[in-house]
Amino acid sequence: MARFKNNKKGRVAVKPIVKKNQGNVDHVTGDKIPKSFVFSRMKLPGSVKQLQMDLRKLMLPYTALSLKEKKRNTLRDFLNVSGPMGVTHFLMLSKTASALSLRVARTPQGPTLTFKIHQYSLASDIAQSQLRPRCPQDLFKTPPLIVLSGFGTQELHLKLATIMFQNIFPSIDINTVKLSTCQRLVLLNYNKDTKLIDFRHYSIRLQPVGVSRRIRKFVQNHQVPDLRNLQDVSDFVTKAGYGSESEGDEEAATVTLSSDLGRVNRSSTKSAVKLQEIGPRMTMQLVKVEEGLCSGGIIFSEYENVDEKNAKSNHEEDGDDSEEGEEGDNSEEEGEEDGEDMDEDLED
Repeated sequence: MARFKNNKKGRVAVKPIVKKNQGNVDHVTGDKIPKSFVFSRMKLPGSVKQLQMDLRKLMLPYTALSLKEKKRNTLRDFLNVSGPMGVTHFLMLSKTASALSLRVARTPQGPTLTFKIHQYSLASDIAQSQLRPRCPQDLFKTPPLIVLSGFGTQELHLKLATIMFQNIFPSIDINTVKLSTCQRLVLLNYNKDTKLIDFRHYSIRLQPVGVSRRIRKFVQNHQVPDLRNLQDVSDFVTKAGYGSESEGDEEAATVTLSSDLGRVNRSSTKSAVKLQEIGPRMTMQLVKVEEGLCSGGIIFSEYENVDEKNAKSNHEEDGDDSEEGEEGDNSEEEGEEDGEDMDEDLED
């Protein structure tokens, strides 16, 4: 365990983020590989603390899974440690009486995006809801792929969110990427009507099309099948296993592999792409964008926009009242003129 002493008051203890056999330079962009710290700025309740651990696991392998925090640690302590460790992003959770927030910041100079978390589910909750949860041992040895949906807009704050999420994970080259490294997927879907972002984390697996489930398990596990209740070995091959034999055989869900992947998925053959959610799951909203690292000018604020809309609507209502008042004044003037005309008629 490496310790970096920042000052006399605070220390931040971390384990090495990257193993010795892992490179520090992105072979696609030539820049440093993005690395992250996931921590909190205050004491968190138990469920939110577990959400923090789930986020650390999601950011593997380029994060400090065993980052230890102390109450006296300041943001500057983490920033001083991030330089020697090559950390490029901070993910900071905070919980108040009214809201749960996640801040995503680029080090060392920002910007900082603040998200309000409306709902969340832990990875353990996702696993308990599934009949067969899937979590292979080597699932977190490679970083996840990132997919953004609904962010194609001209609004500045959404452009910044797109750039931030695209750069928080290493880039990939589709011509040279190894299929074995594509194990996970992070999906962010933006709904322009509700202004909410759905955050999902999936595992990716391939299964050959047109091969029965029993044959697949036999080839993958190399276990001797139980043939005691079968009359002939052909029954083992032809009898359907648990689930549909055509599951995942739709054309839209199949791909042709360029290279072999495992014992079952062979090159130049079709395989079905299967996504299984592994969590955590969040529904969040971008509420503020700051120029610096948790400081500086405010580029965007959802609360200010709401206040402006309310002020505008109130102003319009006041304008309508004033117009009605002016019309009432005009009618009174017209009444006075009519009264004068009536007096003149009586005198005549």
